[in-house]
Amino acid sequence: MELKSLRHFVALVEHQGFARAGEAIGLSQPALSRSIQNLEQRLGCELVSRSGKGIELTPQGELVLEHARRLIAGSTAMRNALRQFNNLEAGELLIGGGPFPAAGLLPRVLAAFNSRHPGVKVRLEVQHWVALREQLLEETLELFVADIRELQNDPLLKVTPLQQQPSRLFCRAGHPLANRSDLTPALLAQYPLACFRVPDALLLDLRRTLPRDDPQISLECDNLDVLKRMVQHCDALSIGSQDTLQDEVAAGTLVLLDWPDLMPGTSFGLVTRAHGPLSPAAEAFIELLQVNAAD
Repeated sequence: MELKSLRHFVALVEHQGFARAGEAIGLSQPALSRSIQNLEQRLGCELVSRSGKGIELTPQGELVLEHARRLIAGSTAMRNALRQFNNLEAGELLIGGGPFPAAGLLPRVLAAFNSRHPGVKVRLEVQHWVALREQLLEETLELFVADIRELQNDPLLKVTPLQQQPSRLFCRAGHPLANRSDLTPALLAQYPLACFRVPDALLLDLRRTLPRDDPQISLECDNLDVLKRMVQHCDALSIGSQDTLQDEVAAGTLVLLDWPDLMPGTSFGLVTRAHGPLSPAAEAFIELLQVNAAD
């Protein structure tokens, strides 16, 4: 079976239509339709329901999609490894990052990696650890750096702790609570809380250190830069590690609140699959990551 047919099938599912998928992969709609039909004939089953209600996968189609993505990812990984074999002069590295490392540690590592290996294309996916785990196991990522407190006992993963940092409560400059030394839970509860998705294991800590009625988090976003910009333009409070806030605090656009450093902190680490080799680019990236995390 050719990978080309499987790529056509995955494109059809991802773009939810023959016309859109054909345009995305440079194939006419009739040619794409024939490719899917030929794939179904070779597999001996229907992959797509032709009920006229859009692209709906049959149960067999769901199974084939899962394996197709893994086969395509494996093929891509093999080609990358071969291209990288000769002094990392080419290839692609696919990595992921949680909100805090993507705002602090990872930019430094990526800059150092690019300086050493400018021929390797790097794609960084910034997501919550749940989505990153799924992508890693689907082999669309080689590694990710994120909060590891709900991952350390996962038998499918290899988890290496990197950094632990306390978090601070912050607000915009000019906020009614800025620079006050008499903060209380009642005062804090008057303002919405904007935050990344907190792992379940930390919600109790959050409730103890920042008591408020449900909903615990009023505005939720896994992009820390977006959270910081949003807080600068409203009265919401948010949580961040001090190293990811230092530029805005120094510039006077954000203010750290006088509240104990008892907020749910960051405990992030390197996550790879428990089994299987890493590409030369991934090995080189991990070496730089560990050096920078120790600084």
